[in-house]
Amino acid sequence: MRGLLHGAMAMGTLVIGLFFLRFYRERRDPLFLLFGIAFWLLAVNHVALAFVTAAAEGTVGVYVIRLLAFGLIIAAIVMKNRGR
Repeated sequence: MRGLLHGAMAMGTLVIGLFFLRFYRERRDPLFLLFGIAFWLLAVNHVALAFVTAAAEGTVGVYVIRLLAFGLIIAAIVMKNRGR
């Protein structure tokens, strides 16, 4: 059941990433590119969590991907606000 839920969340974040990349192609705003990459990293994180046992879920390696994704989101917001 855990694998099914992680798969559904991975599919959802991949679709969200595709939407952001489509917006990037239309507007050429780096904010959308970084958001798209961040959501793809979150999808990779969910796929990794689907294959990791519940006991090993708390290891640092699984959360590094999530840290990179949220770091990209923060960097995109800072870059967007710095341009004003």
